[in-house]
Amino acid sequence: MNRAGGLSLNTRLLIAASVVLAAFLGLTGLTLDGAFRESALAATREQLKVQIYSLLAAAELDDSEKLAVPKRLPEVRLDTPGSGLYAQVNDAAGDVVWRSRSMLGLSLPFAAIYRTGEPAFHELASSEGARFFALGLGVVWEASPRKRFGYTFYVAESTEPFNALVGGFRRSLWAWLLAAALVLLGVQGFIWRWGLAPLRRVALEVAEIEAGRRDELSSAYPKELRLLTESLNTFLRNRSAHLDRYRNALSDLAHSLKTPLAVIRGAVEKRERGEGFQETLEEQIERIDKAVDYQLQRAAASGRTLFAVPVAVAPLVHKLQQSFAKVYAGKALRFNFSMDSRTVFHGDESDLLEVLGNLLDNACKWAQREVALRVTVNGERPGLLLEVEDDGPGIPENLYKLISQRGMRGDQNVAGHGIGLAVVREIVEQVYGGTLEFGRTERGGALVRVRL
Repeated sequence: MNRAGGLSLNTRLLIAASVVLAAFLGLTGLTLDGAFRESALAATREQLKVQIYSLLAAAELDDSEKLAVPKRLPEVRLDTPGSGLYAQVNDAAGDVVWRSRSMLGLSLPFAAIYRTGEPAFHELASSEGARFFALGLGVVWEASPRKRFGYTFYVAESTEPFNALVGGFRRSLWAWLLAAALVLLGVQGFIWRWGLAPLRRVALEVAEIEAGRRDELSSAYPKELRLLTESLNTFLRNRSAHLDRYRNALSDLAHSLKTPLAVIRGAVEKRERGEGFQETLEEQIERIDKAVDYQLQRAAASGRTLFAVPVAVAPLVHKLQQSFAKVYAGKALRFNFSMDSRTVFHGDESDLLEVLGNLLDNACKWAQREVALRVTVNGERPGLLLEVEDDGPGIPENLYKLISQRGMRGDQNVAGHGIGLAVVREIVEQVYGGTLEFGRTERGGALVRVRL
């Protein structure tokens, strides 16, 4: 079993956010650390440049045309041994002309000559391994228009203050970034827990439905989940309706079979073997057949099928047309069917087949020459509008409310069980929340209008 599949959504989001946040804050920290180091390095270079310019301002040529630097310098650290700031001046030959008292006992490997007027900044190490930042500047000193002297001024500073500054900033930076990451993860965890609360509530309510403590999901959900919860509630209601329909059908079937079975049992117990026994047996068997047929048709309505592929109406109507053309071949009926080939039905195919089959069967029974069917998209509310017409005698208005009741027929002389329209009404009204209406055509025939 894949253990990752068992992780909760909250845990998955927290892990993903931790990885993304760690990567983001890590890159941010490295960028800030690099930027601060470069800034501190540039500041160190500028400070060393200021020290060189201070030495240049204080130095001068003496009467013997040699470079002289005052004993007392503006920068106190240059007069203090081991202070961390050091200075040295070399002549054009590379010989040391002057060294600051701070370099007592210290030898630094300064480069011999630097290009005139261009400060050179680099890092060097003493013989003891200590690290220093050094800046050198080559200058030309004019004693007279014809006499010039070349000197190189060096200033060096220990890297320890720089490293301490960068190290302190680095520790502070990563501490703050870590604290920010923890705070952000805590806030995000709270937000996700609050945001995912409806999903947890759905899971709890589904568990309560499975345990029998609840019939359906509550309606107080965000709009993103409302379609899901409403669809689940519709599924639960349809399932309950299906169960009720099957229970009712079985109960009614058992009740319908009691009487004919009792008659058959009585006839068998009396051991009747004459003509009367045969007629009684056939009559009761036909009665049982009708009862079974009716209850099976009643239980056949499967209701809406959620998330199912829409059913194309045209091919289904075409099959029905071929079937009824064969059944009523003796009447030579004309079928006038009108519909868009792209029309689909969002429901169960057997329900639509049951509705159209019963309506067209009735129309073919009563029609003289023509049966018409129009299938359009219902404009008032989402669904289909079915209109079935025939050119027969029509349905009397006083029978509109009766003919769709179970066992009722418009004409007792016409073969049938009187259950077709009852099944249609149950499917249309109870399963799909539609309407079943009866009327007359312009030529006086029957018009049946179904809105699904």
